[in-house]
Amino acid sequence: MTAALDTHPSVSVYTPARLALYDVFILGLSCSLVWRCPRRHFLDLYDRHVGSPHLDIGVGTGYFLDRCRFPVERPQITLLDPNEACLRKAAKRLERYSPRVVKASVLEPLDLGPARFASIALNGVLHCLPAGPETKAAVLADLKPLLEDGGVVFGSTILGGGVEHGWLARKALARYNQEGFFTNLEDDLGGLERALARTFVDHHIEVRGSFALFAAHA
Repeated sequence: MTAALDTHPSVSVYTPARLALYDVFILGLSCSLVWRCPRRHFLDLYDRHVGSPHLDIGVGTGYFLDRCRFPVERPQITLLDPNEACLRKAAKRLERYSPRVVKASVLEPLDLGPARFASIALNGVLHCLPAGPETKAAVLADLKPLLEDGGVVFGSTILGGGVEHGWLARKALARYNQEGFFTNLEDDLGGLERALARTFVDHHIEVRGSFALFAAHA
């Protein structure tokens, strides 16, 4: 991974100290009060679509993988993130599953060997990627070859347009984009729809607050 990506604000912001507060303040207060999409909706997304083997991209603290219902007792899990602190936090939380840990960014070619996955999650990832909508569409397309036949890519993203932002969300969008934590002012619902339709056999998008929750099958 290039040094520029490693030190980008969207990656470097997640220090161990901030990750200690992540579940309460980001997944709890921020998702509910600012973005108007309580975290139960993300957990439901995992419960409906997670499979095994599973690839989780942008792992955060591993909160949802820790709580979701896998279809098997001993799922095979790969954790992929450019931030070592996130990987350590999530891997420790999920150590009962002995997850594979990969430090990498989806903005660069992924080398995961011959592995193919029943499910791939990008929960809260796309709005953080320092790239435009076309590059994000290419990221989604690049994941399709990593899926088993009939596999699913699912996740969520905060959109810049095509959704109704509340006052707090508008303020947060402006600030986070200015500081580099988000790059999503050009992301909109139509663009996400086209990106998924271009690559996958079928897809579904659900809008909740500022978030679009999506699932797409190979």
